[in-house]
Amino acid sequence: MKLVTFRASGEERLGLLAGAVVIDPLRAGGDPGLFANALAFIKGGDRSLKAARDILARKPADAAMPLDRVALAAPIRPSTILCSGSNYHDHNAEKANTPISGKEPEFFVKTADCVVGPDEPVLFDERFSKKIDCETELAVVIGKPGRFIRTEDALQHVFGYTIVNDVTARDRQVRRTPEGLTWYELGSGKAFDSSAPLGPCIVTADDIPDPQKLAVRSRINGELRQSSTTANMIWSCADLIHFFSRNFTLQPGMVIITGTPAGTAWSNDKELGGKGHTPPGLVPALRYCLPGDVVECEIEGIGTLRNPVAALDQARAAAE
Repeated sequence: MKLVTFRASGEERLGLLAGAVVIDPLRAGGDPGLFANALAFIKGGDRSLKAARDILARKPADAAMPLDRVALAAPIRPSTILCSGSNYHDHNAEKANTPISGKEPEFFVKTADCVVGPDEPVLFDERFSKKIDCETELAVVIGKPGRFIRTEDALQHVFGYTIVNDVTARDRQVRRTPEGLTWYELGSGKAFDSSAPLGPCIVTADDIPDPQKLAVRSRINGELRQSSTTANMIWSCADLIHFFSRNFTLQPGMVIITGTPAGTAWSNDKELGGKGHTPPGLVPALRYCLPGDVVECEIEGIGTLRNPVAALDQARAAAE
């Protein structure tokens, strides 16, 4: 099952994605308590899933809208996005690493303030950063609360999966000493306006039985920049759920993002420790993102998250 959030009459509404059609569950007679938004649906658990399946089975024509005529928003706006960096073997091979890279999950946080939805702009403001990089990442949506969750039980706490573009200001993230020591400023480099495009949908866990067997790709202006699989993660989704649940009681609607594979622009930035390593079949990133670029993040079984990059003043003018 795929869930989306769409805009209608100035509101954001939960929708059920069925192929090229979005079904409005409220127009189909669904319980407003269950279908108020994605978080309410997730908290509804099995009741929500059964109600949604009943609506999808009925295929109510009067509640269906063509997807290409629907404006999608981020499918959920999590208050907390728990993030793991340096979690792909091939990504670590292309860049300067810290002493803990590849030895334990790198832990940082994004918030709802970072989130934008499909087709919304990634903002470029050179007063903040001139080195904006994009990273396709599998995102785990928590459905069942828990603390100190065992790895072998972790996937039972998953509601579903979506895509996050972990937009990063590399010139704020990467710090290097004259002696060659590298460390990361993950607060300033990772958490800022529009740094977490999310979507286009949430796929429920029953449709992705093994999250470690998914193809991951990104394209910028149509050029293939990243192409790997989640099997290349150092720590699996289950490992990361266990890891983050040591610090937090994981709550329904929380999101965990799981790292990115090789192919970032960082790989060719020797000033910041890029090693110039581009896997075969990929187009090397010869620069960071600039206004006018279009970023597409694709994960097998979920879809493609598309976002343009726009100068801040242009984005504001377009929104007025």
